[in-house]
Amino acid sequence: METADPTPHARSTDRESTADGPPAAAPQLSLELLVHGVGGTTAQEMLGDPRVQLITGDDTAACYRRTEDADAEQRPDDYRGEPVREAYCWSNLTSGNGARALWLLLVPFMVVNLAHWMRPAAPPEHPAQRIYDLLVRILALTLTVLLAAAACEVALDLTAWQCAGTTVCSAGKSWMGFLSPDNSGWWSAPGRRLALASMVPLLVIGFLWSLSRRTWSAYESASPPPRLPGTSRDTPVAERTALSLDGFWYGRRLVARLRAAHTTAGVLTIAAVLLAAGAQADGRDGGDTALAILGRALTALVILLAAATVVVVWRTARSEAAPDDESDHLVVRVLPFASLGVLALIVVHTGWARPGAPSHGPLPGAGAFGGIAVFQGLLVLALALTAWVLQRAARDDARTALRGMGGPAVALLACAVGGVLSGGVAQRFADWLDGGATPGQDHAPIPGPPVLLSWQASVIPVLLVVVAVVVVLAAVRVVIVRDRVAKDVPGLYDPRERPDGRRTKRIAATIAGAGLTDSAPVLVAATAAVTLVLGAGAVAGAWLSDRAPGRATEGAPPVVHAAAETAEALGSWLMGAGVILLITMGRRAYRDHSARRTIGILWDVGTFWPRAAHPFAPPCYAERAVPDLTWRMATWTERFDGRLVLSGHSQGSVLAAAAVWQLDLVTRSRVALLTYGSPLERLYGRWFPAFFGPPALTGLHREMDDWRNLWRFTDPIGGPIRLTCEDGRRIDEGPLRDPLAFGRSLQNPLPAQILGHGDYHADPVFGRVRAELIARLGPDLPGQRPADDCSGRRAAGDRSDDRPAQGSSGRSSG
Repeated sequence: METADPTPHARSTDRESTADGPPAAAPQLSLELLVHGVGGTTAQEMLGDPRVQLITGDDTAACYRRTEDADAEQRPDDYRGEPVREAYCWSNLTSGNGARALWLLLVPFMVVNLAHWMRPAAPPEHPAQRIYDLLVRILALTLTVLLAAAACEVALDLTAWQCAGTTVCSAGKSWMGFLSPDNSGWWSAPGRRLALASMVPLLVIGFLWSLSRRTWSAYESASPPPRLPGTSRDTPVAERTALSLDGFWYGRRLVARLRAAHTTAGVLTIAAVLLAAGAQADGRDGGDTALAILGRALTALVILLAAATVVVVWRTARSEAAPDDESDHLVVRVLPFASLGVLALIVVHTGWARPGAPSHGPLPGAGAFGGIAVFQGLLVLALALTAWVLQRAARDDARTALRGMGGPAVALLACAVGGVLSGGVAQRFADWLDGGATPGQDHAPIPGPPVLLSWQASVIPVLLVVVAVVVVLAAVRVVIVRDRVAKDVPGLYDPRERPDGRRTKRIAATIAGAGLTDSAPVLVAATAAVTLVLGAGAVAGAWLSDRAPGRATEGAPPVVHAAAETAEALGSWLMGAGVILLITMGRRAYRDHSARRTIGILWDVGTFWPRAAHPFAPPCYAERAVPDLTWRMATWTERFDGRLVLSGHSQGSVLAAAAVWQLDLVTRSRVALLTYGSPLERLYGRWFPAFFGPPALTGLHREMDDWRNLWRFTDPIGGPIRLTCEDGRRIDEGPLRDPLAFGRSLQNPLPAQILGHGDYHADPVFGRVRAELIARLGPDLPGQRPADDCSGRRAAGDRSDDRPAQGSSGRSSG
């Protein structure tokens, strides 16, 4: 791979400053900018040439051309009738670094961040919008507190308090010898053991802060392109979709504020655990009065800082109308350092000598896990009520997933995943410390983790049974749909071809399986509903019995007791297995590039949205990719007065649409969009209706030169855009015939592959549609369509639904 001379492609938006200017034929020049999809690909594969040259960008994301096209702008006469092809490669934003595979452990933060963007498509000025934002941010804050509490449970409670304070548990663990009370060393005092162990959760919080800050400087700090005076935004802010606002992909200040608040919350959680232990020791008979008074003063400081943290989260909101470059107030910037200072004082207070202070039983404050679970449940219910209010005010809710309840359902699942990871780590670590004995039993060396974690583990098998039932019903649905679709498949091909039952069933099964994507809301709804009920039952059982399920049912009928013990043991194993599976996948991905690329696909889908709720979530690659594409399109069309076809596959089509929204109206009218295998409406439009609903997509199409979308029934991800123009043209071209040939023939001696989501270029329709878009890129600037040109409703006779029509589905593919 070579690097091009950047001089011919220098970024400039000032025509007058370019004295030499482009050649006279430059207005005829056009550019085809390719954007790959999920999982990524190489520039060589995208351009079909082993010799490519970097045009602009770096090792993370860049634009490439074939070597022979690198200086195309200097000889435009060679490209009349055919655009210059350029590939934008962004896969390293999500899967380039092996350490990024460890982001799997941040799944709860990523999921709760998605809930922020799943709001119904109510008007932006609706008062419930602010409430929705606030509830999601507070819920995200509780997940950080839960993470810090889980780290404290492992390091402070199980290790420093329970095991190190018990001779039976600490025996044989040489690394714990200096903490053992039998050693009578300086560190053997309970308070000092806790003070030393508090460094472990502090390192966890510090690592998350460092990771968030490092990715923040690389992603959220990517500047948006400048706007040309008089052409940047002719439409008032109130009438523009959110994705077209100048500051949408610039979350520098927001993430910085949230990072300060969440770091403070994590540090204060550690401080609260230490204060609880010190308060118990000082409150006993013979306790030190001065230390008790100092403890109360430190508690007041913690409460004050916690209140300040909540206020920062309360007052934090996205500034999307324009990039927010202002510096945060001094209070926000110093908040984490103030919490560290208070924690240092509490560490000294906790480690102060308290002769005779015991350390037996669980660490005080273990009931906080139940309080966090109840608070999260109340927040989710409040979020569901707010989403219901917003859904009633929504502009278009015909295809919105879960009738606007997608955000609350996903937020609940984020809390559940966070609880599973926390409980799994604690229970597996307790099993390792006590040598395989069951924590909490009479013969166990240590009491073990809080009983709530055992109750939460016990409901996991029940939840998996419900999920299994839904999966079985989905499989039955696939069989039913397959048999129904199989009747239509032969009619899509040449009737002279010999019928093949096995081939027909395979094609029909692929179509039926791809349709399961549209049934995802059922699975999410069932999982969320059962999770809410079982989670409430687990909290109630733990609080009422204060014992693990097995012990709590000792007086019950044998069947009930056996079921409780089985569920407890199986659930505990499943919780631990889930954590081990994530760690194993992360370790394998660190060493194996192919596995790392597979895990990167998860982030391609889950981290498209900015970090609006949780600053420790994996970073939003679109905050780098969208400005990249917008910069490239804006500067190229301005400098060379050219036209552009933006070609996006799969997730690349989402990036392409988001980048077009960021263009000024003049530049946007010079761009034609070609999407294929696109989830713009099928996934993003249904799950994120406020940003990709029919009104937003309609406005995008109206302000562009043209837009065409290719899709197949066999594609489990891509689908139609479902927009039709009054002049008879449709955005959607399809459903395309897949496979291209039914059986063997002189032209196709071997069975044609079922392409599904990939290789749209192999279909002849792709070449025809691409040629039509390129032919539209004439020298004259196209005008904007009338406001009522397109709508989200289908025109009469539009058969682009979710079922293949008998004898016609796919004949448009030629």
